[in-house]
Formats: sequence, structure tokens, C-alpha cells
Amino acid sequence: MTNPTPRATQRPANFTPPEHWTNDPAPAPQPIVQGEDPDGLDPTRFGDWEKNGIAIDF
Repeated sequence: MTNPTPRATQRPANFTPPEHWTNDPAPAPQPIVQGEDPDGLDPTRFGDWEKNGIAIDF
């Protein structure tokens, strides 16, 4: 592929955005709050659950 198709950089002139579209900036991420875990298992540590030393997914 020597000449890839160029990407559109502007919307067509007749495009009207829906009313629910906004230009508000994205909210800042909030820090993770660790909660109490009675079993001592933390599924957010690696994104998996760990049981008997083995990480398992659902």
C-alpha cells in the first residue's frame, strides 16, 4: 500500500450536530478509593481475582 486513503479532517458542510452534543471538556479522573474487603481479595490489584495464588477471570 503506497498511498493510503486520506482521512477526513473536516465534517461535511451540511452536517448538523445533535442537540445532546457538547464541547465541554472531559472530567478529570478521580483517585481510586480502596474499600474494606473482608476476604482480603482485591480484584482491582491486577484487574483479576486471585484465589490460592492463581489469578482468575470471570
